[in-house]
Amino acid sequence: MKSPRLQVDDLLFSIRRSARRRTMEITVERSGELVLSASPEVGESQLRDFVLEKRFWIYTKLAEKDRLQRQIPRKEFVGGEGFLYLGRSHRLKIVEEQNVPLKLAGGRFCMRRDALPTAREHFIRWYNARAKAWLSGRVTDCQSRMEVRPAGVKVQDLGYRWGSCGKGDWLYFHWKAILLPTRIAEYVVVHEMAHLHEPHHTPAFWLRVERAMPDFAQRKTWLAEHGIDVEGI
Repeated sequence: MKSPRLQVDDLLFSIRRSARRRTMEITVERSGELVLSASPEVGESQLRDFVLEKRFWIYTKLAEKDRLQRQIPRKEFVGGEGFLYLGRSHRLKIVEEQNVPLKLAGGRFCMRRDALPTAREHFIRWYNARAKAWLSGRVTDCQSRMEVRPAGVKVQDLGYRWGSCGKGDWLYFHWKAILLPTRIAEYVVVHEMAHLHEPHHTPAFWLRVERAMPDFAQRKTWLAEHGIDVEGI
């Protein structure tokens, strides 16, 4: 079922209601979609007033995202093209023979020439496997100090989200998280693990993130400003 919508001038919001939410919050998704979160008892007039109060901030965020998206070149699967892995760019080398379609060796991504027609699928498969192993390891490292024990880690295409918490305390991460610099990917892990305690971005949630990662604010800012740079593949 689709979320209810709210139109305020030229801004269209998806409304998300939660009985546990105490404050209203506007989120500008990486897709540019606007999400307005509130408790069930908040009326439409209050929602509209809140949007009008935050309108300048919303337009600023939308303009930033539009500018960044226009600058993202699509990757070409040709020799010399750079592909990210944990924040570092590795050049692509086309080879005639190797035992797998794609591997990272000697600081380069090596792709067998006969795999080029499905190059993107091979990269996504490779990233998925590395993301599952790396993110699972970081979750294990963090569970004691964050006092949570997730059911497990799943990696998939989450659209415009870096991560989410599923039913049964499963943690979901976008496979593109493995393209981010190590310290930023670690922030994504801590952020999602904190949601196992606090489902919403309340002050208690951010306090829990800060306890686990005192410099989270710098990492959060970097992700907001540069995370879209990994979208080009």
